[in-house]
Amino acid sequence: MIPPRPAPLLDQFDFARERLTGRMAGPVMDSGGGTDTRVGPLTDEEYFWEPVPGCWSVRRRSDGPGPRATVLEGQGDWGRDSAAYPHPWPPPFTTLAWRLSHLTELLTLRADHTAGSHTLTRDDHSVRGDAASAVAAFDAGAEAWRKALLSVDDTALDTVGYCTCPHGSDGQEPFIDIVWWVNQEVLHHGAEIAMLRDLYRERG
Repeated sequence: MIPPRPAPLLDQFDFARERLTGRMAGPVMDSGGGTDTRVGPLTDEEYFWEPVPGCWSVRRRSDGPGPRATVLEGQGDWGRDSAAYPHPWPPPFTTLAWRLSHLTELLTLRADHTAGSHTLTRDDHSVRGDAASAVAAFDAGAEAWRKALLSVDDTALDTVGYCTCPHGSDGQEPFIDIVWWVNQEVLHHGAEIAMLRDLYRERG
């Protein structure tokens, strides 16, 4: 049973997740016009493609941070470019790899801080160094977040700080606002990822 209050937000999340996964994995994607377009799975070359100089991306930890970054966030052999506050201005353009890693981290950590151990931080997030495992990690994070949403009731939705994620405004917002925020993150980063795939296809 899906609780009635978050049902519209959950429907929106499911739609955005399915559409983004289709854009990344193929074999077809919803073009938005009611027809399906054939698309190949995301390649490693696309995943790391830097359309402009000075991009922030996902990098081997042994190579160190990229331009204007001071740290590689996450755990494992790969990390995601970042910098301590104040962040560089104007913000660096970010690769598809960076955006997908950010989105996966957001979903995974919020799922944990809603219905899990309440312990994960950015230092625990495993940054992926290839496209296929990055898409799989996104799908796992999205499924964990969806499962967490199904566990909440009306009291939880109205509780400020119900999600204890240490990164963001979770401690100051009622949980239903966090659910809305996660949706807009999936929608807007999903659109960015789709656009980067389109640009990559037309780059020549």
